[in-house]
Amino acid sequence: MKKNRRIPRKFCIGTVILAMILTGCAGRQIPSAEPESEGGKLNVVTTLFPYYDFTRQIAGEHINLTMVVPAGMDSHSFEPTPADMITIQNADVLICNGGAMEHWLERVLSAVDTSHMAVMTGMDYVDTVQEEIVEGMEEEAHGHDHDDLYSHELYDDDGHGEEIEYDEHIWTSPVNAMKLVKGIEETLALADPGNRAAYEANAESYLLKLEKLDQEFRDVTANEKRNMIIVGDKFPYRYFADEYGLRYRAAFSGCSTDTEPSAKTIAYLIDKMKTEQIPVIYYPELTSHRVAEIISEETGAEPLLLHSCHNVTRREFDSGVTYLDLMEQNVINLKKGLE
Repeated sequence: MKKNRRIPRKFCIGTVILAMILTGCAGRQIPSAEPESEGGKLNVVTTLFPYYDFTRQIAGEHINLTMVVPAGMDSHSFEPTPADMITIQNADVLICNGGAMEHWLERVLSAVDTSHMAVMTGMDYVDTVQEEIVEGMEEEAHGHDHDDLYSHELYDDDGHGEEIEYDEHIWTSPVNAMKLVKGIEETLALADPGNRAAYEANAESYLLKLEKLDQEFRDVTANEKRNMIIVGDKFPYRYFADEYGLRYRAAFSGCSTDTEPSAKTIAYLIDKMKTEQIPVIYYPELTSHRVAEIISEETGAEPLLLHSCHNVTRREFDSGVTYLDLMEQNVINLKKGLE
């Protein structure tokens, strides 16, 4: 059975501070038809970069948009500050992913007034798959030591429980991205019907770009001589790999908190690279390239970034980088690995 899990002390203190700040403040009751935010614009808060970018492509200047998890931070280790919790409290629309990496969000929402708030959870809009451990990959007991809506316990006839964790990196598939964009557009249109036409038009235009991206990946995977990729780190690309029929090997699963693979795992990946004659070793963003570089030195493979679009650096964020920018580079880098 699940162990009792302690709420981090930092979070408890933050929740108390937030409660003190909000004490005596009447909860806002915002009619969905007429947003009462500053300047008549919706306050829209997103948790992760993909949702932030999808939302700005759809809404543009019609909303006030905020991303909670800071650029440059690994969302799996994020804990909200009191300021973050106030930002969420003031949201008219909250767009989140769901899953274990957002374990903190349920606690925040239980501590703030959500009577005025529309909440969209991305994992409700796609077919999710379980975390997968493939050959050569290191296992760990549980990638996130937190309760969440997308971890479940299955029991056998003897009453023994096994926790099932679902892969949460749903946006790595452009096909899933299209579903998320449609969900965001519908959520915004319901919250702000006065701008429905703009949201629908922008979403339609953006969906055409995602369809083009999807076709580019299909062209690459259909016309190359191999279909295996190897990642010298965690593997947050499960939905991407499934969508385009890619086999894969990696040091860790997508939600792993480990960072140092064993010598056995590294040796396995090196041997697999040589056996399959794979020319590229990939690594995800915001991680050390050390393992990929070790494998590169042993095999002659080129180390290349395969961006999961989970988050971006502060410089990239400030420059306005987009999901499409990152994925178009993935098209180029994937082609190099499969040719």
